[in-house]
Amino acid sequence: MNITIVGAGRAGQSFATALSRVGHDVRLVHHDELDDMALPDLLLLCVPDDALAAVAARVAPHDDVVVAHVAGSRTLAVLAPHQRVASLHPLMALPSGELGAERLFGATYCVAGDPLALEVVASLRGRIITLRDDQRTAYHAAAVVASNHLVALMGQVQHLAEAVGLELDDFLPLADQSLRDVAAVGPVAALTGPASRGDLATIDAHLAAIAESERSAYVVMANAAFQLAERQRSQMPA
Repeated sequence: MNITIVGAGRAGQSFATALSRVGHDVRLVHHDELDDMALPDLLLLCVPDDALAAVAARVAPHDDVVVAHVAGSRTLAVLAPHQRVASLHPLMALPSGELGAERLFGATYCVAGDPLALEVVASLRGRIITLRDDQRTAYHAAAVVASNHLVALMGQVQHLAEAVGLELDDFLPLADQSLRDVAAVGPVAALTGPASRGDLATIDAHLAAIAESERSAYVVMANAAFQLAERQRSQMPA
């Protein structure tokens, strides 16, 4: 398949490398190189979400070209006035072009629109999910929490660890085991710690001990843990 990818950031580089490896004829261009572009089978937009509509509008519609994006929260409407449109959002973090390319193989993709997108995902041996337009933003919010917010949470762990002379690496085995527990038994059963015990005194002591700049995030997550603990208690045998 002849594929032109617009956008040379991490997503664009990841898709360009992965799609090339499975035999597609791939060209990676910047958004300002569209005027000199030969017509591909697939024009894949890997540009920031807010730029999608403007970039798509710069390309003249053509019946033989599918225009697609990789944005998780956006529908196909941003690709107007093109008639053959699609989207394929990888449910995977792409921190660099090389690492991202490796992760695209066998990843889960949220796919919509033209069947050509299904062929692209199949060439990457991907798993396909489909959603209604009104579900896409909530789906993407879940993805952001699962990836970006988890990274931010580890950033807080690093700050708290360094405040007592330790390192993030000292706590990563605990975090890894907790994620394994979630995978094995689900979040409700995996919850341990003071919130699961209703130990308010310990939580108050934590808040007194940590820097003021860290407290708001701790409180938000403690409240979330308390909600999970309520579900945990409601599921216990009477």
